[in-house]
Amino acid sequence: MDSVLKYLSSNQSRFVDELCTYVRFRSVSAQPQHRPDMQSCADWLVKHCRDIGLQAEARPTDGNPIVIAKTPRKKSSAKRRHFMVYGHYDVQPPEPFDLWKTPPFQPTIRGRSLFARGASDNKGQNLAHLKAVEAYLKTGTALPCDLTFVIEGEEEVGSKSLAGFLQKHRAELACDAVVISDTGIPSQKNPALTYALRGIAAFEIILRGPSRDLHSGIFGGSVENPAMALSRLLAKVHDAKGRIVIPHFYDGVVPLTKYERKQMGRVPFNRNAYRKFLGVPELHGERGFTPDEQRSARPTFEINGLTSGYQGDGSKTIVPSWARAKITSRLVPGQQPAKVIKHIQAFLKKNCPDTVEMEIKSGHGAEAYMVSPTSDDAQAALRALKKAFGHEPVLLREGGSIPIVNQFKKILGADTLLLGLALPDDNAHSPNEKFDLDIFAHGQKLSALLWQELAG
Repeated sequence: MDSVLKYLSSNQSRFVDELCTYVRFRSVSAQPQHRPDMQSCADWLVKHCRDIGLQAEARPTDGNPIVIAKTPRKKSSAKRRHFMVYGHYDVQPPEPFDLWKTPPFQPTIRGRSLFARGASDNKGQNLAHLKAVEAYLKTGTALPCDLTFVIEGEEEVGSKSLAGFLQKHRAELACDAVVISDTGIPSQKNPALTYALRGIAAFEIILRGPSRDLHSGIFGGSVENPAMALSRLLAKVHDAKGRIVIPHFYDGVVPLTKYERKQMGRVPFNRNAYRKFLGVPELHGERGFTPDEQRSARPTFEINGLTSGYQGDGSKTIVPSWARAKITSRLVPGQQPAKVIKHIQAFLKKNCPDTVEMEIKSGHGAEAYMVSPTSDDAQAALRALKKAFGHEPVLLREGGSIPIVNQFKKILGADTLLLGLALPDDNAHSPNEKFDLDIFAHGQKLSALLWQELAG
């Protein structure tokens, strides 16, 4: 491994330049005007993979291309292990532009951080894995396993094409496990294996009252105000202890084990610093759980949007004709999105006053994901993390969702190792997104060591 690690160390400056080139592409999958940029980014990625010695092509889909890149295969009588490395080249919209200190697609280095949209989520993280494989191929060091990179262009819009692509190419993409670096770590001194992700269930509630907005002076007091009715309805969901009171909502939830709570307790946490980072006067959550447990291992009911009536300048004295709320529930292992939505709907219908009409529009849903942190592959990943970062790794549950990991399990039968490289202040999905260049280097080393550990 000496030649591989030396190659990585001596080429860091070039690797950073290449990352700067990668993030200049305005590969915003949510905005149709950037469709040509998506294609250009995929083409650049294919050429880059070929230049480092991979067999690569951009496969067309109904949406954006999926880049497939494979390490050279060697004929051998012994069966080699095969791993998939998943990533995405699409990025979140950069708006609002006025909150960026430097233009979002003009990479800027300040200190040891590279600022640009997509630097952390996910271009820097997937490029770290490509650089590790480059080090093997350019130094003539034999890889101990076969690798296939799958880098898509629709992750930020729900991976619309990927599930069908996996079904169509199931035999080609069959693998022992999937490796993803698209999650986070607490700090450089706390590298992490994320062994669980929350799922999600989304829907929208609409309450309709009068057939039109009414003059609040002439008619107010004689009809139900939909905005007030919706506010009262939503206020019934939680009790004073922050617990969701919807019957059967917690069905299937598996309590945290002592081992899990101990591992989560190893993650450094400063309540006051966390509060200041979030910009809130005080933290709030379900009693009996730490903030880390609340945001990663407990289910939620969150109002994402709430609107009704007049929203312009000044006042408009009306009783609005409708009120609307967009809701998501984050789910934990053991909960089924369809069942949760069913129980929520039953609760809302039972508690909705007969003075308004209610409509519920279902949205997307995904199950939570969990892999055993004591499996052989998970333990191999933990060893690689410790060697690469020089610190004892921690085990994490992540509060977000990566729905495609469930598809990897259902379609390919493969578990996923989540080895994130993003720091808490990397501002993914926010203005001034960044990626720590020291973490970038450690991520390359992690990837290089990982294949040795997994192949063993």
